[in-house]
Amino acid sequence: MKKVVAAAALVIFGAGAAFAADVITLPAKNGNITFNHKKHQEALKDCKACHEKGPGKIEGFGKDWAHKTCKGCHSDKGAGPTKCSECHQK
Repeated sequence: MKKVVAAAALVIFGAGAAFAADVITLPAKNGNITFNHKKHQEALKDCKACHEKGPGKIEGFGKDWAHKTCKGCHSDKGAGPTKCSECHQK
């Protein structure tokens, strides 16, 4: 019985960890970026738009990736911030 309870607890914990926080703050030297992950999930409906291999950490994520991918997507869709001060908040 203890093994069943332990296994169930691990499954529940693992499932909870699989879902990202609703809002993520990314530190940057010219001002932190507040990223609403839930809003992007609802708008894009496809994790692979950002997460090439599906949900989880983004391979190669950093300043260059974000400027190319995030800013590029915002420009392409005509929605969302594209200027430095619109993302970076001091």
